[in-house]
Amino acid sequence: MIRPMRALGEYGRAAAGAALSTVLLGSTALAADCPAVTVADMKGLDSAFPQQFELAEFQAVADCVLTVQENPAIAALNARISGNPDLPPVAERLPAEPLVVAPYEAIGTYGGVLNGLSNATEAGTSDMLSLRHVNLVRYSDDLQTIVPNVAKGWAWNDDYTRLTVTLREGHKWSDGAPFTSADIKFWYEDLILNKGVFPETPSRWLFEGQPMHVDTPDETTVVFTFPVPAPGILNRFAVDYGQPFQPKHFLGRFHITYNPDADALAKERGKESWVALLTEYYGASDWKDVPSPLIDGFDIQVAPTLESHVLVEESAQGRVAVANPYFHMVDTAGSQLPYISVIEEAYVPDKEVRNLKITNGDVDYKQQATYIEDFPLYKENEGQGNYTVDLAPGLGETVFYAFNMTHKDDGLREIFNMIGFRQAMSLALDRDEINDVVYLGQGTPEQSAPVEHRTVSFVTGEHLSAFIAYDPARAKALLDQIGVVDQDGDGLRDRLDGGTLAIRLQYSNQGAPVRMHELAAGYWRDIGIRVDLKEVTSDEYRAQAGNNDLDMTAWRNDNTSGATVSQTPWKFVPPFGGYFNPGTGWGWAAWHKSDGAEGMEPPEVVQSLYPLADKFLQAPLGSDESNAIGTQLVDIHVDNLWKIGTVGGILAPIVHHNSIGNFPKMTAKTYDYYWSYPYRAHQWYFTEENN
Repeated sequence: MIRPMRALGEYGRAAAGAALSTVLLGSTALAADCPAVTVADMKGLDSAFPQQFELAEFQAVADCVLTVQENPAIAALNARISGNPDLPPVAERLPAEPLVVAPYEAIGTYGGVLNGLSNATEAGTSDMLSLRHVNLVRYSDDLQTIVPNVAKGWAWNDDYTRLTVTLREGHKWSDGAPFTSADIKFWYEDLILNKGVFPETPSRWLFEGQPMHVDTPDETTVVFTFPVPAPGILNRFAVDYGQPFQPKHFLGRFHITYNPDADALAKERGKESWVALLTEYYGASDWKDVPSPLIDGFDIQVAPTLESHVLVEESAQGRVAVANPYFHMVDTAGSQLPYISVIEEAYVPDKEVRNLKITNGDVDYKQQATYIEDFPLYKENEGQGNYTVDLAPGLGETVFYAFNMTHKDDGLREIFNMIGFRQAMSLALDRDEINDVVYLGQGTPEQSAPVEHRTVSFVTGEHLSAFIAYDPARAKALLDQIGVVDQDGDGLRDRLDGGTLAIRLQYSNQGAPVRMHELAAGYWRDIGIRVDLKEVTSDEYRAQAGNNDLDMTAWRNDNTSGATVSQTPWKFVPPFGGYFNPGTGWGWAAWHKSDGAEGMEPPEVVQSLYPLADKFLQAPLGSDESNAIGTQLVDIHVDNLWKIGTVGGILAPIVHHNSIGNFPKMTAKTYDYYWSYPYRAHQWYFTEENN
């Protein structure tokens, strides 16, 4: 199949000889042209952070003055952004000191439409969202080094209780309004801590249950002060989808603190209160999986952003974003990023249809919800579709099974809380066969741990091998010992109260390969345990899990990298996950959160996790103290098998069309570092020769 060339019209590449608007940054004096530095050829220049420079740093080491230029189609793209005024010159749209990025291989060309796939508006979309994402900082593509992004720099005090962040002077939102420290203070004090917006402050933004304090001594300085040491907060800013800034100038008009008429405005727009109107915008602004006001025509304008692309269209079939004319990055030749003009994301719920689009070459980039079981299909069709499929190490990709330890059914809860039952169910899994059938022999059988062992040093081989040997005879003996036996002679084991023991595994295909569930159910039936399978949507699965209505949960053990667990305790304590990746023990979590007023009182060993997790968060990741506490936490988890692991070390496919330039070989495939965020999609571009 010949792939049609992308349109070269309004959003296409610059025609040969097209004039770019240019201006010198930092000086009007005559100076040498700046070298077009790339990662492949740094031209002998060193930088404080990998693959990028601050403007003054670059001009000093290169002995030049950078001339900046813009996408020739940027005015037409800006016209698609509702509410945006006409554009000033590019130098006035950039910060006084933009971030200078060294592209991987080449200075790119402008234009083109990047086509991507997601499952639905709130399912499997974070991969595409990561293409345009920004935060204060990010991880470089070594997944070890934190580098500046929105923030220009930062500094800690000695005990990690105060973090000072420096912003970029003259940085602007996508509508041209100034971005300042006030937007960070507004995000925390007027949204996160506002009881109208959040009746309960999200625990992830509290520190041992207490809020941080945000000071803004000037427009480019933010001081975060924490009630306890919080060294992991910088990791959160580097990998988290949540952006600690919101446009005060835009959202403030819906906020009763800043607009006394906010309730009246809400009623004019069909909402019962200012809170409902504000969250219509803020929900879509904070977690962009949430449908924006565009989805139902509620309003033609969406909240301004700092991201590389701005949402301009949305429907039940997909969404479209165009290049942000105020984006704060340039390449080493002075071209304002991003190179790619438009991102189009289609929602395709059916996996077979998604695979057909990939193999036909209709998809430019895809990694989320692609599994190694489909690698042979992708590989076979590389030539036909003019794409490349790579296998990358998966972090947090080990699928777990977790029985509901606080089940509403007394009989099931009694069985699930028996350690012998959980040990038996682990021993019954033939992980070698799972590895061969599901992962093409590319993985390693592993027990579940609350931390991805490839990112820390305190998870041992003993932890990973606990109860993973395939031993159905021992599994049967353990079930016999705890009294889970076949009482009626039908070949299947019964509940302790004599009733039928039937466990339902409801699953979403986004969480794990379906073939794995089929194999697991078969292994468990072989030891006399009936497990019935039912596929549901991701939303249904998450809602039922959060309501404590599932018999068991199953998902990839994501959000377990060192960068993630060092900033939040949620994988260490009940429910050992969150809404998007629920674990088990929701009743325990409710009991702890309510000081015993609700839920179910957890056993002593579970209660011991809370102070340990708090101490872990207060020690810098990798320190002796962190490693010692981390070992204790992993010991407890593996001893109790609240989550049963399957196969780790998984390689997983990443697909990209051959027309994309500056596409790197990714270090890992993982949500834990927010998919493509470390790999700088804003410097991807379309090459003419591959179209």
